[in-house]
Amino acid sequence: MLNSLYHIFHNDCPHCHKGKVFADKSFFFSMGFPKMNSHCSHCSYKFEKEPGYFFGAMFVSYGVAVLEGLLTYFCIRPFFDSNFDFWMFPIIAFVLLSLTFFNIRFSRMIWIYMFKNYSN
Repeated sequence: MLNSLYHIFHNDCPHCHKGKVFADKSFFFSMGFPKMNSHCSHCSYKFEKEPGYFFGAMFVSYGVAVLEGLLTYFCIRPFFDSNFDFWMFPIIAFVLLSLTFFNIRFSRMIWIYMFKNYSN
């Protein structure tokens, strides 16, 4: 599990762990929609198995965003007088919007690693 998380965060190919899934240099701090390689440059592993393959990654991204929103809420709650304050919403929205491009990459990497062939 930790080995897979290491490779997910390092943008490594799920098959050989030597090639890169995304063409962008930085996995964490790149702006814009991610540019994915169609195949691994080292082992020619095809990342998108069929059209619409990454549709399920939207649900993973939703779950990651909910987790980030909850963590943000629990981190900022001590700074407010009440548990439910209107000014928490803009802070949580800012955090979620600033992590959008990271979430796209992260959810696609999780989706690829969920359905890789573990028998090899």
